[in-house]
Amino acid sequence: MSNFFAYDPSSPLVFTQFYFWAFFGVVYAIFALIGKKRHMRNVFLFFASLFFYYKTSGLSILILLFVILSDFLIARRIVRFDSGSWKRKALLITSICIDLGLLCYFKYAYFFADVLGQMTGLEFKVTDVFAVIGNMIAGEGRFDVDQIVLPVGISFFIFQIISYSVDVYRGDVEPVRNILDFGFYVSFFPQLVAGPIVRASEFIPQLYKDFSLSRRQFGVAVFWILNGLAKKIILSDYIAVNFIDRVFDTPLLFTGFENFAALFAYSLQVYADFSGYTDIAIGVAMLMGFYLPVNFNSPYKAPNPQDFWRRWHISLSRWLKAYLYIPLGGNRRASFGTYFWIILFALIALILSGSWLVSVMLLGIAAVFLLLARFREGSRKKLFSNINRFITMLFGGMWHGASWNFIIWGGLNGLGMIVYILWRDMKWGMRLMLMMTGTLVLAVIARWYPAPVWNILSIWMSVLFLGTLIRYIYHLCRPGAAGAPSSGMDSVRKPLRGRDAWTSWLGTIWAVAQTFTFITFTRLFFRSGSNLAPATANEVAWRTARNMVHQIGSAWNLSLVPDIVSGYWKVLVLVLAGMIIHLLPARWKRRYRLGFASLPLPAMALACALVIFILYQFVTADTQPFIYFQF
Repeated sequence: MSNFFAYDPSSPLVFTQFYFWAFFGVVYAIFALIGKKRHMRNVFLFFASLFFYYKTSGLSILILLFVILSDFLIARRIVRFDSGSWKRKALLITSICIDLGLLCYFKYAYFFADVLGQMTGLEFKVTDVFAVIGNMIAGEGRFDVDQIVLPVGISFFIFQIISYSVDVYRGDVEPVRNILDFGFYVSFFPQLVAGPIVRASEFIPQLYKDFSLSRRQFGVAVFWILNGLAKKIILSDYIAVNFIDRVFDTPLLFTGFENFAALFAYSLQVYADFSGYTDIAIGVAMLMGFYLPVNFNSPYKAPNPQDFWRRWHISLSRWLKAYLYIPLGGNRRASFGTYFWIILFALIALILSGSWLVSVMLLGIAAVFLLLARFREGSRKKLFSNINRFITMLFGGMWHGASWNFIIWGGLNGLGMIVYILWRDMKWGMRLMLMMTGTLVLAVIARWYPAPVWNILSIWMSVLFLGTLIRYIYHLCRPGAAGAPSSGMDSVRKPLRGRDAWTSWLGTIWAVAQTFTFITFTRLFFRSGSNLAPATANEVAWRTARNMVHQIGSAWNLSLVPDIVSGYWKVLVLVLAGMIIHLLPARWKRRYRLGFASLPLPAMALACALVIFILYQFVTADTQPFIYFQF
């Protein structure tokens, strides 16, 4: 029994473990007795959440307690000054600096040391300052000072607590008067370590509401929990252990087709893993009368990259928009921050590349931007909004991890959004000309400078050009028709009738397929650096990405494909089934969700037992941590 109260780094409390559900059973039993008493309920859940985090991250609980205390006190001071007061702004800046300082230290120390080392040629050694202090207090070498251990979920609760300080500063929410209530808001255990990121204005009012849970809400909560467990155990863990992890660990031992299939399967895995956690968190919170925001909305139905980020990790996208994109100037103007961050990122890229070609490219891009901003006033807002959007996506990449592969991943998504916006506003002739030019240029490069990456880009561009050509011809034949998206990255328009409805439907399928392909290939950089120590992430990530591109872009032996399919048929069937379920219409999903929630309790219990029995058949030997625990 004493082991249950001790921290074991090899066995954290996660939703797929029996121990978590034993913990939640005890918590819910006590909650049932005190749920009607708001203050007692909040205090109890705060301490239960602290225990959960201690079991998940050990002494990192001290970091959580520190930011709870500091932001609670600073927010109480902020409201004592008028909105225009410099003291009010100084307190907000202090709060943000403390929070981001802790986040940067724990998450980005190795990254910054690596960047400074490459820029200066010096060697910087990373030391855990908190471990040094702990050893001084303990009087012995109890803690390892040579390695910084990232606290689980620090990015989530730091961003959540920043939203509180900013909302208090803006006057969008009143500061919480009781530190225990505030601690409960920050540390609520269902969403503490992997989101969703809950804004203060959304959750704090729920602290003061009486507990209520209708019969249907209970059924919906149970459905979300079972749905999340199925996503995690069946779709995520099983296909990862039996296929994806093997390929990503040693890509050169597998064929181009296997690398290609593993990359696309990973898109399903990361969605099933992260949305599965969110589903369970929403269900567990709902059982206690609290409602967390929706974090996913069938993202692989998105017909363009911009729409994808309105559907994927919605709480992070909204946070970045509210607290970064809009303060940078949004779609209206460029701020000091716009120029500061774009120049800083450009200088870092320039110094680290050490290439005169990169220098010329960066200077040329900067000159084009300045000329457009100076002489084309009509394009100025669009230009600045795209720059702000790109910076926001770069920071979105950095939020995920402290290595260049995550920054590249964020930058590629930012470029995808900008390309879509520019493409959407182009005329038909310009679209076709650009696609034809790009296809010819890549074909020449692939012919005279053969490399796997050029082969991949050349084939993909040829496919895009073919699709654009077909849509262009259709447009010429039916100039009055209001078609659907004209490329793989266009938007969906209002429903049409007859033949136009069919072409619109086909256009949407084309757009969704091309967007999914783009998002999947950006994930090559995302997956390559995941679950790696910060000190080695860059090197391993680049090697993995390079090897996978080599295999995918090299000639395939198609005669081996039938054997590969027969060898991995279970995994491939699960991937196909998962994608079909994901693409089902939202009204169908709502129908069977409410159908489950409306079942009589005995039938619901029987259905739960059946689902749990099926889940047990897919449980892997080792517990697979949720992917987003590392963030």
